[in-house]
Amino acid sequence: MTAPHQSGPARPSTADAAENNLAAENSHAAENNDAAENEDHDLLAALLDGMDAALCAFDAEGTITHWNREAERILGWSAREAVGRRGLAGWAVREADAEEVTGRLLGAMRAPGRQVDEFALLTKDGGRVLVRVQTSAVPGADGHPAGVYCAFSEVHTQIDLERSVALSEALFGDAPWGVVLIDADLRPALANTTAARALRTTRTALLGRPLGDLLEHGAEDLEGVLQHVLAAGAPPAPAELWVTVRGDSGNGNSEARGAGSGGERRCWRSGFMRLSTPLVEEPVPLGVAWLFLDVTKTRLAEQESARLRFRGSQLHRAGRAVAECEDPMEAAALYLDFALAGFADHALIDLLPQPEAEPTLPVRLLRAASAPAGAGPSPAGTALPVPYEEGHPALQAVERCGSVRAVTDRSRDWATVHRWPSGTQHALATALRSRGRTVGVVTFLRGPSRRAFDRSDATYAEDIATRVAASIDLATLTAH
Repeated sequence: MTAPHQSGPARPSTADAAENNLAAENSHAAENNDAAENEDHDLLAALLDGMDAALCAFDAEGTITHWNREAERILGWSAREAVGRRGLAGWAVREADAEEVTGRLLGAMRAPGRQVDEFALLTKDGGRVLVRVQTSAVPGADGHPAGVYCAFSEVHTQIDLERSVALSEALFGDAPWGVVLIDADLRPALANTTAARALRTTRTALLGRPLGDLLEHGAEDLEGVLQHVLAAGAPPAPAELWVTVRGDSGNGNSEARGAGSGGERRCWRSGFMRLSTPLVEEPVPLGVAWLFLDVTKTRLAEQESARLRFRGSQLHRAGRAVAECEDPMEAAALYLDFALAGFADHALIDLLPQPEAEPTLPVRLLRAASAPAGAGPSPAGTALPVPYEEGHPALQAVERCGSVRAVTDRSRDWATVHRWPSGTQHALATALRSRGRTVGVVTFLRGPSRRAFDRSDATYAEDIATRVAASIDLATLTAH
């Protein structure tokens, strides 16, 4: 019997199905490869167009294969106009220079490393621009040179960059100014040799440390300026900061020493510049460049000169005023009033009951005057003995016929024990000498807002004491 006929479409065999699947997979693979190649091409184009330097590439025959936007900006030729051209002759290079330029560019395929040259290229509008070119061979899959890539920029731009780098290297070498880069956290990120020497440390040891670890006094002022610069920009003029460096032995002029500290105060003339990154649309502060120069000696000399002029002027004015006084003791008190300005907070005059060339022990002193009035615990002019304890600076000054300086020992009752006004922290007692005799002692007192007395202050006090002693001696003669 004949088998019955079955209608309907024929089913594909197993072999046909396998062939169809393989073809589909190959098609998908080809599509994926094309997509990957397109993505790689797009990524390469984006990278080339985003470069800050102009870039073009040649194959082994000298045909241009790549041309980025920076090259278009410098020369005016677009990538559509440049890619595919054979060499640069006649459009980007003059015909007379084409052979030499092409030879140098393609010669990079046979030269090791990178080659640097300078060429004059033509712009699309007919102008000429001098560029600095760096060329290097592009190896192929077999390891042999397959072409050349060429990066170039305008010579003046390159020179500006090199100058900036050279300036940075010079500043962070042995420049006479101290230079410190402060990051946004107010910590040193880079410093030159001069700055490290001024901060009594090394260039690497100060990096990343808080400013308070480097400066004993003045760190708060410096941090305030740095925060202002980060927020609002650099100040219009250099600022002078007085600081005390930690670990400073303070063996310089005593005028510069901070009160209660062994360190020496230094005056640094400082300039500040805010550093911002140019790689973003909105400026982002990277930190502050701090440049400073030590001008301590100059400022101390200026201060000393101004102080001497002022003190000389005060003594001149006091002399004019004393000349009009009939009472010699009033003249002595007037000298103190003029002397206190800019020098001390209080002054006391204590006299010996019987002036003599070599006072006998124990020494007794009588309060005669004070400036301003009522400065001492005992009222002035009462002629009552002042109960100074043994070793008191005033008694020592009388015994030594000279000057004695004293500084508080930080105890609360230090001023009270010494019979001085409350708050006194520094004292300078000077013997009053006239006609070869000690007639008493004058004591100048300073509070916590003033520095301790130094040798120059003692010299000024002795000058005042000479005038006061002459007036007191005259009062004694008049009384007799």
